[in-house]
Amino acid sequence: MREGTYKKIMVATDGSQLCKKAVETGIDISKMSGAKLYAVYVIVPTTHSARDFGWEKAAMEHFRTEGEKATGFVEDAARAAGVEEESLLLEGHPADKIVEFAEENDIDMIVIGTLGKSGLDRFLLGSVAENVVRHSKVPVLVVRG
Repeated sequence: MREGTYKKIMVATDGSQLCKKAVETGIDISKMSGAKLYAVYVIVPTTHSARDFGWEKAAMEHFRTEGEKATGFVEDAARAAGVEEESLLLEGHPADKIVEFAEENDIDMIVIGTLGKSGLDRFLLGSVAENVVRHSKVPVLVVRG
């Protein structure tokens, strides 16, 4: 890969152990190409039941803290590798927000991890990575955990 191939790379993270390999891959590609790395964590809005029971504020604070931890991990790893990084917390449906951010910010590549679910699990749960691949207008690298 020659320097300058990519200028902006986004790593979508959920803070899980399985995403760490995607983070490492995103950092490696950024380092090789000289690209800026964007760490994106999407906070899913609380459910009606959380609002009904008055838990909405506490739940959103919890998710924000989790997002800050997840993007903080990326920030630390990028800094250690000498890669320029910017962290962002977005709110909404994860696949939609990831694709939207990439389009609005001229991202050259999205790097995302996957749980590797198949069959009934994937049908019932849906797959953020699969939806990003289907709707993104930029290349998506899916890294298995």
